[in-house]
Amino acid sequence: MTVTAEVIAVAADGAHRFAKPRRNEIRLIEGLGVEGDAHLGVTVQHLSRQKKDPGAVNLRQVHLIHAELFDELAAKGFAVAPGELGENVTVRGIDLLGLPEGAVLALGNAARVRVTGLRNPCKQIDRFQKGLMAALLNKAADGTLVRKSGVMAVVVASGVVRAGDAVRIVSAPAAFVALPVV
Repeated sequence: MTVTAEVIAVAADGAHRFAKPRRNEIRLIEGLGVEGDAHLGVTVQHLSRQKKDPGAVNLRQVHLIHAELFDELAAKGFAVAPGELGENVTVRGIDLLGLPEGAVLALGNAARVRVTGLRNPCKQIDRFQKGLMAALLNKAADGTLVRKSGVMAVVVASGVVRAGDAVRIVSAPAAFVALPVV
């Protein structure tokens, strides 16, 4: 595939807070995640998931959101900026939610991430802006729940990522597998 998109913003936070401050650049570390981010690690770092299974593999090393979501939310009266939903990388020009499980994205010159699944929106979203969680969920024609709050990935090649960097799909599994919730 040759889809090309762009990184709009990058963010990281060493503490477990809902929103992440924007940075000029972030460094992705193979097998771990975003350097200096609270979710860096081989095992799960999300506090609610640590309580359930602290030794589980961290499939949520990097959180990516499509900037088009912010446009959609603005049309519904919500003002959301990059990093405010806790994402590390905001991109424009690629259908993140339509990617298959296992798709590999190139972020900038060297960094590569493998998409592991969908982010499941949580109640913290409504604490940020009342009613926002409902705006991040939808129902498909068949009645299934559509989660729109981005995708999660693991780092498969280290590298620095900055706003303005290209985003490319570099590989995808031959058989399409819809993204699970991770």
